Amino acid sequence: MTTVEKNIGTAPQNYEWIVLCAISDLQDEAVTPFEIDDNKIAIYLIGGKVHATDNVCSHAFALLSDGWLEGTLIECPLHGAQFEITSGEVVQGPADCPITVFKTKVEDGQVLVRLPVE
Repeated sequence: MTTVEKNIGTAPQNYEWIVLCAISDLQDEAVTPFEIDDNKIAIYLIGGKVHATDNVCSHAFALLSDGWLEGTLIECPLHGAQFEITSGEVVQGPADCPITVFKTKVEDGQVLVRLPVE
């Protein structure tokens, strides 16, 4: 089981690839927020590679896209918790629960994210 699937949960789910934006709309070494239905997603473009996580800190409600990105670490603007965006793992507290990581891909210049559907 991958980290992505583990963080989303172990119950069987269906997934759907959703187009978010053109890759040219993203800035390198930056985080961009998106909202799809009830999903708050942070998209990161780092060294030409696209990553996606929950945009809400697992410790307290704060948008990670309002925080600070350094390499592949995102720091929450509220209490300073840090997460590794490639795995969702907590690097520094006060958070003790990982954030969800979503699979991404780029097709025909479009960024897609894989989200669970009900």
